Amino acid sequence: MQHRFAYLCNPLMAIATGALIGLAACASAASDPAGTAATGKAGDDRIVRLHALYDAEWQRGLRENPENASQLGDKRYNDRWGDRSIAAIERSHDSDVAALQRLKLIDPSGLPPVEALNYTLFAQQLQDTIDGYAFHPYVMPVDHIYGLQSAQDLTQVLSFETEKDYSDWTARLASFGTLTDQTIALMQQGVAEQRVPACAILNKIPDQIAKQIVAKPQDSGFYAPFKQFPKAIGAEHQTALANAGAAAVQNDVVPAFKRFQTFFKNDYLPHCRTQVGVSALPDGAAYYAYLAKHHTTTEMTPEQIHQLGLREVTRIRAEMDQVRTEVGFKGSFADFSKFLRSDPRFYFKTGDELLAAYGALGKHIDGELPRLFGKLPRLPYGVRAVPMDSAPYQTTAYYQPGAADGTRAGFFYANLYKPETRPKWEMEVLTSHEAVPGHHLQISLQQELEGLPEFRTNGLSYTAFVEGWALYSESLGYELGLYKDPYSRYGQLTYEMWRACRLVVDTGMHAKGWTRQQAIDFMVANTPRAQNDIEVEVDRYIAWPGQALAYKIGQLKIRELRTRAEAALGDRFDIRAFHDLVLGSGALPLDVLEHNVDAWIAQNKQG
Repeated sequence: MQHRFAYLCNPLMAIATGALIGLAACASAASDPAGTAATGKAGDDRIVRLHALYDAEWQRGLRENPENASQLGDKRYNDRWGDRSIAAIERSHDSDVAALQRLKLIDPSGLPPVEALNYTLFAQQLQDTIDGYAFHPYVMPVDHIYGLQSAQDLTQVLSFETEKDYSDWTARLASFGTLTDQTIALMQQGVAEQRVPACAILNKIPDQIAKQIVAKPQDSGFYAPFKQFPKAIGAEHQTALANAGAAAVQNDVVPAFKRFQTFFKNDYLPHCRTQVGVSALPDGAAYYAYLAKHHTTTEMTPEQIHQLGLREVTRIRAEMDQVRTEVGFKGSFADFSKFLRSDPRFYFKTGDELLAAYGALGKHIDGELPRLFGKLPRLPYGVRAVPMDSAPYQTTAYYQPGAADGTRAGFFYANLYKPETRPKWEMEVLTSHEAVPGHHLQISLQQELEGLPEFRTNGLSYTAFVEGWALYSESLGYELGLYKDPYSRYGQLTYEMWRACRLVVDTGMHAKGWTRQQAIDFMVANTPRAQNDIEVEVDRYIAWPGQALAYKIGQLKIRELRTRAEAALGDRFDIRAFHDLVLGSGALPLDVLEHNVDAWIAQNKQG
């Protein structure tokens, strides 16, 4: 999943800007050892002070990152972009350090369980952000997925219902030149520090920038909101708002992209690094070790992760071979992969057919969820197509969280670009991951948690938990009546293999010196995915080092904990209660999740 947060909130930048705004769908209540049911002892002044600190820092994060506030449905800062000047980033870092110092002045001894957990997670997140700042990720603010050239994607999460909504967007457009100049300054600093992304990534961006330099403002994605108005806004006001928006695009946005184009072509692209691995950066090995810890919430080294990936590839390959034998295919693994990639029976002819099939599949899964979950989210979700201007560079699908206040549903975005490369056998597993019971269920339940500070309901998004849950959810398809067709079952194994391969190729490129082509070749040899998908995914791993490690490590831990609970409790094991427990405290580091499950097991043994 790629959570579609606002501009500059990519996995690198988010480490250094907005300490508690989270990195992902930048993300439940049952028996809860963490204690979400009670918030503390009456009259304990420490709890009052702690929550005041949590709230103050949350509000600071929203002010400093208006795009994230917009994502959450908070409209207070919809007329501006975040201040991306180096001075502002340094001030934010200083504020993080000061916040951690203030936190440490409050003794957590004897706090109720929920408050102790709040304290621990808040301290860990601040320290993690401070640690990440040392590697200056903010001087690489642009990649082929996120950056200035995709800033118009923010319109996907904005609501345009009033005149102010439109005038706020126009104000943002009018200040786009400032954002551009700040971004250029960050990138210039990156060149000076020899912290520049890989050529394999940057070579994709000139075409993206060129598409933003339009002859008519009406052809710009930034103008899209002005093409449709609610009836509540009169025709005369519609014309005035549209004219103002067009003027901002023409006078501010397009000239800014022209400046950016010149800088990118002449002064930035020539400095791209030829090695794809982040280890080529100053302190690159230490940076990658930090990113591995950050995304997995474990102490595993890159080499340990690499070896785990190789073992998982071997195990899953054996299961895939069993299915190949079951369907009576006589050729090799490579032959079977070619068959799955090319046989017309596995593909829809049009993107519209593909999108409709995804919608129907989601509704089918919805009806089966109560068998595995005691608590389901109130917030609905929908299915949308990935915007065509970004679809060629995007992965197969992603999830866009709903607004924190429930005013906007969550959305599962399916990539309809080249439908002849989007096989039917991946649809069940993909829907299970991105929508239900995966990301939508987990993130929406977290947003609906009561009695917790906002940094836990709307800020924390531990990649290993969020993506581990979604990958675990893929396997729940068997219990939800999916994968009855052997090819869909093979699709589920293909996606699990995909995540196992990530452990190998991500560490391969970023810690062991692999080339992009080595990573592609490994994926081609072990998965039946289309060549285009493989190349897009490998480029994502290059751009976001370490993020891809979290999926398999998180899934393996959740599966391990379920197996442990089933063995310990026997007939007392309740799958609905187990899932409610796992999701009942929101996203957590894996060691905290393990503590919760062990406490739950002990409690149910006694009961």
